[in-house]
Amino acid sequence: MKGGRYDLLAQRFTPGACALGFALYLDELERLSAPLPPVQQQGTERQWLNIALPKGRLGDKAYGLLAAAGYEANENYNETRKLVVENPEAGVRYFLVKPSDVAIYVEHGAADIGIVGKDILTESGADVYELLDTGMGKCRMCVAGPRNFVDDESRALRVATKFVNIARAHYESIGRDIDIIKLNGSIELAPILGLSDVIVDIVETGTTLKENNLAVLEEFMPISARFIANKASYKFKYAQLTELLNKMKEALAK
Repeated sequence: MKGGRYDLLAQRFTPGACALGFALYLDELERLSAPLPPVQQQGTERQWLNIALPKGRLGDKAYGLLAAAGYEANENYNETRKLVVENPEAGVRYFLVKPSDVAIYVEHGAADIGIVGKDILTESGADVYELLDTGMGKCRMCVAGPRNFVDDESRALRVATKFVNIARAHYESIGRDIDIIKLNGSIELAPILGLSDVIVDIVETGTTLKENNLAVLEEFMPISARFIANKASYKFKYAQLTELLNKMKEALAK
């Protein structure tokens, strides 16, 4: 069940009124009662924590953190072609997935928890719990453009980005009319060739921008890897999740 208080809405109709509402999601009940996928049927007498790890550098750092917290897998996932590795003693199972898919696996319950960049999490709009900022992979979401750029507010601003939802939300928050040009790579090339006025992209060191005579015009979102959880799993596996979360915090503090 999901829900909460709706006092502000009720008070629009009746001053001083209070309201409480809940919704029961039948699709969640169906998912919870459905047979487990084959990979999750092993050892059904105990509860496993299914963890979605992003492939690549961030996944290696995330796994290092989990291993330091006592959740190391029984085999090195970098030395096997398996997409699923386990630690039966710790009760954890790792799924290796594309970084942009982590939040999707967690949102839909294929994984209980995962580690994902704040950029991907925000862009996807996944309905999950964000439990911890790991501080790994720090960078920032920025607006960048030519060093001498002056915004002409008499027309729509042309913005090139692969983060369409993030860019749209940012400019809506400041009331700026924009035309979005979606690109999947070499975003910096867009203002150089006149395809766009500015870009919205992740900036880590800013070296690429400098080498192409571009500059950061605005920083508006800090980015780092976040520890997320499926909402149903957080309720049904609360004790296990809390224990893992606390051990991760201890590992980060060392």
